[in-house]
Amino acid sequence: MSDENPAMVAARNSWRCVQSGDREGWLALMAEDVCMEDPIGLAPTNPTGKGVQGKKAVGEFYDTHIGPSKIVITTHESYVAEAHESAHVMTLDTTLSNGVKTKVRGIFTYRTNEDGKITNLRGYWHMGVMEFEQPA
Repeated sequence: MSDENPAMVAARNSWRCVQSGDREGWLALMAEDVCMEDPIGLAPTNPTGKGVQGKKAVGEFYDTHIGPSKIVITTHESYVAEAHESAHVMTLDTTLSNGVKTKVRGIFTYRTNEDGKITNLRGYWHMGVMEFEQPA
């Protein structure tokens, strides 16, 4: 696996920013026309099923779903393509602002443009596999 693949570099930087709460750093990784589907298909985080479109909307996604939460990302396996794409088997452990904990394992893919900016971020998982734990 090439650690220098632009999509691999962008993915790792994305994880770092999400886990450290660096909103501006995370948004700086995105292309203006980014499309984020997390998860792919209809879900509370993807209400149209067509993804979150554009950097402004992705910023709003961050403010609603990432910023108020504590997220720990565990990467189990990573794969890169010759093109600017990478795929990762990951587990996301999230503590929501109300204390509810969630856990989901899925495959997350990243595509970058020629400038190394993320154009597509896709999550292959669905709400039916997400685990929930109520606060004590």
